[in-house]
Parts: sequence; C-alpha cells; structure tokens
Amino acid sequence: MKVIEAYILRRVVVIFAAALAWLLIIVWTTQVLNRIDLVTGSGQSAATFFIVALLTLPSVVPIIIPFVIGIAAAQTLATMNADSELAVLSAAGSPRSTIIRPILIVAIIASIASFAIHNSLEPYARQKLRQILSSANADLITTVLREGTFHRIDDGLFVQVSERLPDGLLGGIFVADTRDEQLKLLYHARRGAAVERESGSLLVLQDGEVHRQSANGDVSVIRFDAYAFDLSQFTGSEGPPTLYAKDRYLTDLLEPDLNDRYFQQNPQAFRAELHMRLSEWLFPIVFALIAIAVAGDARSFREARLHPMVTTMAIGLLVRWAGFYAGDEAETTPFYSWLLYIIPIGMIFICIWFIAANRVMELPTSWTEGLIVRLQRAGGYLSRWRVKPVSGGGA
Repeated sequence: MKVIEAYILRRVVVIFAAALAWLLIIVWTTQVLNRIDLVTGSGQSAATFFIVALLTLPSVVPIIIPFVIGIAAAQTLATMNADSELAVLSAAGSPRSTIIRPILIVAIIASIASFAIHNSLEPYARQKLRQILSSANADLITTVLREGTFHRIDDGLFVQVSERLPDGLLGGIFVADTRDEQLKLLYHARRGAAVERESGSLLVLQDGEVHRQSANGDVSVIRFDAYAFDLSQFTGSEGPPTLYAKDRYLTDLLEPDLNDRYFQQNPQAFRAELHMRLSEWLFPIVFALIAIAVAGDARSFREARLHPMVTTMAIGLLVRWAGFYAGDEAETTPFYSWLLYIIPIGMIFICIWFIAANRVMELPTSWTEGLIVRLQRAGGYLSRWRVKPVSGGGA
C-alpha cells in the first residue's frame, strides 16, 4: 500500500471509530430507554436491566454502520479538499484509485462485520432477550403486580388488580384485551387468583362478566361464575418463548422447520428476512461509494455547493429508506424481495458510473444556488424577528 493510501486509510478509520462510538451511544440510549419499564414496571433488578441493555447492542450496530462509513468517507474527502490535498494529488497525476482503494477496504471490512453480527450475534441476543422478557412477565403476574395499577402484559393486553386478598387471592380484577382489531374483550371479576400448573400459567377469574365488542360495534355481555385466562404464551410456562423470523439464525431461515407453528403461519416473513440478511450487508459499500461519488474530486471553494456530508447523508438516507420500505413490504408481498437486492446493487452501479465518468453526484448548480439563496433569506427573516433586549430605565 502506498504512503498516501495508508494516510487516507488511517484518517478514515479514526473518523469511523469516533463516529461509530457517538452514534452507537445515541441510538443505544434511545433503545435502552424503551426498556426502562422492565425495572419500573415488572420489578426486575438493575443487573437484569443492564443485561437487556447489552443485548440490544447487536441489533443497533448493523443499522448504523452504513451511516458511519458515509460520515467517515465524506468527512475525510471534504477535509482533504479543504486542505488542497485532493488538488495536489490530481496535479501530481495520481489515479483516483489511490483515493478509492483505502475507503473501499474499510467499507468491505465493515460489510463483513455487519453480515457476521446480523447473522450470528444478533439472533443470539434476540433469543436471550425473549427469554428475559418472558421471565419478567411471569414475575409480573405472580409476584410484582401492584394494586390499583394497570400493567401491560403484551401489546393490547392490560391487567389491573384492585387489591390483594388473604391466601394469595386477588380482588377486583380487570383485563382489557384489544389485540384482535375485529374483537375487543373486557373482563371484570370480583375476585380471582394466579395459578401455576404444569400445562402453564392461568389467571382464574370468579364471579364476573366479559364485554365483547365486534368490528361493527355490537356489544354483548356474558356473565360467568369462573373463567380461566391462559397466560402461558406471555409467561413462557409452555416452554421457550415464540421466536419470530428476526430472532432466527441464518441456517434456520435457509432450512426452516416445516413443523414450526410460527413458520406455518408466516412463511413469507421467513423468506423476507432471509433476503434482508443476504442483501443488507451491501449498504456499507453503497454509502462509501456515494461519498466517493459526491466528494472524491478536487473542487473550488468558489462553487456553490452543499457540504459533501450533507449530500452524502441525504442520498444515503433515501436509499436506506427504500431498503427498509422494501423489507417491510416483502413480509406480505413476495415481489418486494427482489427490490432488496435491486436497491443496493443498482445504487452501486450508479455510483460506479458517476466515478468512472468523473461526474459529481450532487444537485444541479442552479438548484444549489437557489437553495442557498432561500436559506439566506430565511436567516434574514429570523434575524428580523429576533427579540431584542429591552434597556432598563427609571419611571
């Protein structure tokens, strides 16, 4: 490797490491805050909370790696252009591969790391997280459920207990089940108890009634002397918790168990997840090529242009959004599975064409100038509306 290539490689790696650390802290913090109710709502220890926080890391890293690559490459090239280093390299007759090669080395290594994390470490962390949340639900129902407070057991399922009676009985039990959009159920019982059996956990309701509301608005009320509400699917008493397509290893997606109940209900979700696993590792390379196509040439400071990082992130966000959209739609429509490959591979070829043709991937100059003029006008309007401090004076 040439000295200048090693120099560019070192700068890209340093910025990549710094950007990865900061983005990881920001995104990870938002994910951790979503799990804070694990301690406050289900009575789990702080140690359990930190374990859950660590288990969320593998799912965050593959998402932010492409953006980190884009930031590192765009910032490195923009800084080299500001320091006239790109102009010197061009004047010295250095080929563009001198700039492209070190950036692509980092991008390829990041893509391999992303593929490895996405297909090995992330499924492992997701399965462990399912087990911890399942255990937390079991503790919530049997020991932690506080009086007079609604607790969410699952999306659309809430339980409230008015009081705890002697001998482990519960008084004033209210259950709201809105998981099925076509049928809403409200249970109310004067008393009841949480019962653990070999077949699973049961919430036994006594002397109550259930209100059933259908999709057309019709409401029916049924009284009962005793009713058993099955909680096994939430507490994990029946065995391992339900594993969704995102929780499976790559081998499970390539050769799914035909007897798996979730696979039988959602075979397309498995196919969509498989195609996502085989295509998403390309996005670090896509972002690196976008940065090179945007900022890989020497430019004059007198030209009206947005900062290369802004342009790189704008194009990258659009491409990444298209990938996420195709992934969501592929879970129900097989046609979108092809788009999961077409989007990153197509963008790679577009970037290669821009680089090979010595064209800059950016907005036309007239658009950029118009945008800058509008931003300057907006800044002028804001400065006029700014509230000026009032000088004090005697009455």
